[in-house]
Amino acid sequence: MNTLDSLDIDIRLQDWARLDERAREAALTRPAQSQAEALKRDVAALVAEVRQDGDAALRRLTARLDRCQLDALEVPAEEFAAAEAALAPELKAAIEEAAARIKLFHAAAAPLPVAVDTAAGVRVERVLRPVQRVGLYVPAGSAPLPSTALMLGVPAVLAGCREISLCSPVRADGRCDEAVLYAAKVVGVHRVFKLGGAQAVAAMAYGTASVPKCDKIFGPGNSWVTEAKLQVSADPQGAAIDMPAGPSEVLVIADAAANPVFVASDLLSQAEHGPDSQVILLSPSSELLQAVQAETIRQCRELPRGEVAARALSQSRLLKVESLTQAIEVSNRYAPEHLILQVADPRALLDGIESAGSIFLGAWTPESVGDYCSGSNHVLPTYGYARSYSGVSVASFQKQITVQEVSAEGLRRIGPCTALLAEAEQLEAHRRAVTLRLATLEAGA
Repeated sequence: MNTLDSLDIDIRLQDWARLDERAREAALTRPAQSQAEALKRDVAALVAEVRQDGDAALRRLTARLDRCQLDALEVPAEEFAAAEAALAPELKAAIEEAAARIKLFHAAAAPLPVAVDTAAGVRVERVLRPVQRVGLYVPAGSAPLPSTALMLGVPAVLAGCREISLCSPVRADGRCDEAVLYAAKVVGVHRVFKLGGAQAVAAMAYGTASVPKCDKIFGPGNSWVTEAKLQVSADPQGAAIDMPAGPSEVLVIADAAANPVFVASDLLSQAEHGPDSQVILLSPSSELLQAVQAETIRQCRELPRGEVAARALSQSRLLKVESLTQAIEVSNRYAPEHLILQVADPRALLDGIESAGSIFLGAWTPESVGDYCSGSNHVLPTYGYARSYSGVSVASFQKQITVQEVSAEGLRRIGPCTALLAEAEQLEAHRRAVTLRLATLEAGA
């Protein structure tokens, strides 16, 4: 008998209309958020340990948490070569194919410099400069993610970042995942370190003898990694971050005609990431919800990571809504990392979507293609941060700097406006910086 045949799998089916406000809030609460205070305290202790003891702390924590004694923290050239030699040719070809498609989309979507004459003699420009030193975090705990090395490395290189460091957890044998190393090499990452968890974030934020201090940190991770990113970004001596990108989540909106096999597979594709992942299905069809519930349990028992998925499903929901319009309202309230529209006319719903990290339209667009090789980025905001954050792009690795140049004639045109507004704000020095120049122009006229 399959060991998963007796696995207890529970995914709750609820009617949104019958829930009061408190129950609705509970239905949409992420699992990791319920342990926030203890998590903050524990992560703060790890970050402080790395700040104080540097490399020594990183070695201690790696020995304790990853069960590996490290001499050197950085991956040497010979390990990159060994990783490349160990990988199957077809996997290396798939990594290269995905990298090319990601590069194609990200290059096309990258910001462009802008120059506009806002008045005669007044030119305003936007120039682009790369963030100089960036740190990329690539998870590799229970499931290594070479795709994340592609998603972060490609836009970093396109942006022109001068120093690109990557941290990924080490295995018990003292090496990083071979596919992660190969992906890092393919995209052009400069240095890779055998570090994972909150301690890796702390090392990149503050620097150690081995790990360079970074200006900005990118990448998804578990709740510990996400909390560490939030803490270092709140410290002026720490580092900026791309976004809060924590445990994976998906929300699916499906109508009565949706294929329950497809819907269940999409839910499980996120649930298998980890026990703190969350999946939600919204549908006005009770029959579809019940069919998906049964199909999800059936498919879960067939998965190698079925036990992990089952734990995530226990924190997940199948919600009966009154209509697709209400489904959109609930989705916008939740603001999912991934949103899948398995409905007859998905584009008809698109304009109503206000908050989502990435949207997948129709029955033939599984979220998996976005995770790997459609060309979009899979590093996306979670925890509801899709209300105010976007996914990673080339722009994430750049600074946009405005430039203005005003001629004498231009100052004559816009100087009076400037002076009046400065006077209204009672900033006399601002006003005089203009009026003194205007007076000089008048005297020389």
